[in-house]
Amino acid sequence: MSTFELKNLNDCLEKHLPPDELKEVKRILYGAEEDQTLELPTSAKDIAEQNGFDIKGYRFTAREEQTRKCRIVRVGAIQNSIVIPTTAPIEKQREAIWNKVKTMIKAAAEAGCNIICTQEAWTMPFAFCTREKFPWCEFAEEAENGPTTKMLADLAKAYNMVIIHSILERDIEHGETIWNTAVVISNSGRYLGKHRKNHIPRVGDFNESTYYMEGNTGHPVFETEFGKLAVNICYGRHHPQNWMMFGLNGAEIVFNPSATIGRLSEPLWGIEARNAAIANSYFTVPINRVGTEQFPNEYTSGDGNKAHTEFGPFYGSSYVAAPDGSRTPSLSRDKDGLLVVELDLNLCRQVKDFWGFRMTQRVPLYAESFKKASEHDFKPQIIKDT
Repeated sequence: MSTFELKNLNDCLEKHLPPDELKEVKRILYGAEEDQTLELPTSAKDIAEQNGFDIKGYRFTAREEQTRKCRIVRVGAIQNSIVIPTTAPIEKQREAIWNKVKTMIKAAAEAGCNIICTQEAWTMPFAFCTREKFPWCEFAEEAENGPTTKMLADLAKAYNMVIIHSILERDIEHGETIWNTAVVISNSGRYLGKHRKNHIPRVGDFNESTYYMEGNTGHPVFETEFGKLAVNICYGRHHPQNWMMFGLNGAEIVFNPSATIGRLSEPLWGIEARNAAIANSYFTVPINRVGTEQFPNEYTSGDGNKAHTEFGPFYGSSYVAAPDGSRTPSLSRDKDGLLVVELDLNLCRQVKDFWGFRMTQRVPLYAESFKKASEHDFKPQIIKDT
């Protein structure tokens, strides 16, 4: 299966449901009482049309306050396919993806985005499925001084935009070790910092520990002009404690650059990041790549099925979830796209005040329980009926 018959769930609803019924279905499905549509500038839409990618705009509002001004921020999420065959020279593959995404970032700037985030390992095909080291390790680059960060730093400064991008990192100072890393560039064009993927999958074609191991950067939150940001990389979205720690460290928006395929995880996709937004009273931005990628050599998934050379299809469907439980419709399941969402960050504290999740969280109770569970002689707290 390399294509999707159902391209976009929201478009399908709009095509087949009468207006009154559609409004109620959207209220139930997306948790929004009012129309979320954000009108985008013609200049941004023209760039998208001329370059063959979708662009969608939505908004979340918050209650007007007497003692605080609105904190309006526009975030952008980019999902994309690779451009040229995986057999092409490494630099040409990367340059082709650069050129595609640079155009999408320009559209994001025209749409007024203050923050933009790419999908996981955006500069390369998702070659970790092959478990081959060569030539794929040649895509790895330094986080602070690598060519991709330098290129994006110029765009961040030119567009006054925070840019978060996810790369295969080569740590030159520590034995040229490889990591799966998200880099944060401030709107001044300055390297702000990085976060390394905390949880590494070992499932199906995602045996990524062949290349890198669990990260060592903790749960950093980056305080920028446009809010406090964090990055929960791909597989980390399956771990509620990972989401929780970013919240404990004060995050207001947590991006989730990902690369995940159809039948493996699609039932989980719309739930996990949305649930994290609710549980932690912040916005979440899950981003997934699109397309099917063809590799030169056959590889197996360790599931008894035949060896194959195709990986995918990745199902896109990037969206944004709010702390009140509402969410935007998703981008397409099979097409390059830019999602632009306007947020009022005041909603984070308003939801905390209303639901009291942070106040009732009982961190000391769980800290004690986690400590016990981590001991080698741990015994589950089970009361048996004898």
